[in-house]
Amino acid sequence: MEELDSKGNFSVLGKPVVLETMADLLAAMMPIWVAIAFGIVLGWSWKPRWASFLVFGLRSRTRLLWSTPPGLGARRLWLAITAVTACSMLKELWLKFSAWRWPRTDFSGKETQSSSSPGDQQQANCAVSDEDLRKFLLLLEERDGGPAWQMMMDRSTTGMAYQAWRRDPSNGPTQYKSRTVIEGITPQLMRDFFWDDEFRVEWDDMLLSAKTLDECPETGYMLVHWVRKFPFFCKDREYTIGRRIWEHGNTYYCLQMGVETDKVPRKNKPRRVDVFYSSFRIRAVESRKGDSQLTACEVLLFHSEEMGIQKDLAKLGVRQGMWGCVKGMEPGAHSYLASRKSAKPLSRPALMAQITTKVPASVFRELGIADTTLEVQAGSGSAVEEVSAENKKNVWRWIILGGAVALACGVDRGAVGKVLLFGIARRLGRLGRKL
Repeated sequence: MEELDSKGNFSVLGKPVVLETMADLLAAMMPIWVAIAFGIVLGWSWKPRWASFLVFGLRSRTRLLWSTPPGLGARRLWLAITAVTACSMLKELWLKFSAWRWPRTDFSGKETQSSSSPGDQQQANCAVSDEDLRKFLLLLEERDGGPAWQMMMDRSTTGMAYQAWRRDPSNGPTQYKSRTVIEGITPQLMRDFFWDDEFRVEWDDMLLSAKTLDECPETGYMLVHWVRKFPFFCKDREYTIGRRIWEHGNTYYCLQMGVETDKVPRKNKPRRVDVFYSSFRIRAVESRKGDSQLTACEVLLFHSEEMGIQKDLAKLGVRQGMWGCVKGMEPGAHSYLASRKSAKPLSRPALMAQITTKVPASVFRELGIADTTLEVQAGSGSAVEEVSAENKKNVWRWIILGGAVALACGVDRGAVGKVLLFGIARRLGRLGRKL
């Protein structure tokens, strides 16, 4: 039964209805405000596509809540319906949040039992094998059976050109392909630059720490442990990477992939990334200056990893942060070049980069791949011959010009001398045009 209290408010059994309604309203709205705050923080950081839809839905529910009909029974019923719908909305939000994670892989019974036995040492040395090289060569030729690549970036600076593509295979993470050309860097220096983890922390802002876990002085194989920085609302990621370099002529095939090991125990933070692939080819290419000289270095990279983030969100993060990470590579490479010229002792990873495995020419024939190294060498040889011939022509032109000047200074200035000088100069001019 409703009645008026001394202050004119509706009350039931002496309790103000307005205060009770406000308390129920705040209790029902608390989960919604928490969801709104979470959406604002997340949207400010990554701006996912569903953020605007979520905010719109919350606003519409708030408008419905404030437009509740009067009366105690109707208001109570309306608040109950609002609370139920808010719970269902929070459930949907939680499903979206849980979809950001990739299913965890069960590694029980798959890790190495002993890291000091000779068999395990041999297994570690074979973690990156010749078969992985064959797969990488087919990937370079776009004969791996995957979908077509889609261009996503094409940018350049005065000393560097960068292009990037991506594709989504039927299963697994998004794959990225990039081509970077840096002027004034040799393939050998670029090989050491990418392998030198001690110097990498100076130009790679995402790398927090790097440590060598194992190495093979015969094949150059290395097992390294990386910890990389991720955005503030994500845990940092750690990697156990096996890597090895093959060499063919002046071309280097550098393979890196995730390797299971018990040398680094799994922890909740940083989070372990198990699926990781980052391999690249390094070779000399013609400079963008157009002088037909192989003074630039090309790096063709293929990269993919399961970061534990929803795929669309990971794409957005990679696209936003890609150029910021890549543009520091060119000054970092030239800084590394300057440090090498200062006769500093090489780090252990840089020394390991110089231990490579020769690629047999039969591998290219077996896979039906053209040996591009021979083409590059032939192209460089023809370019050298053209430059040499041009230099010879320039030498003869300077000799003719010098002879003409000397003759002009030594011949008598009389009429006969002028006629003789004019005739000789005309003949020398014809000879110069022929050259």
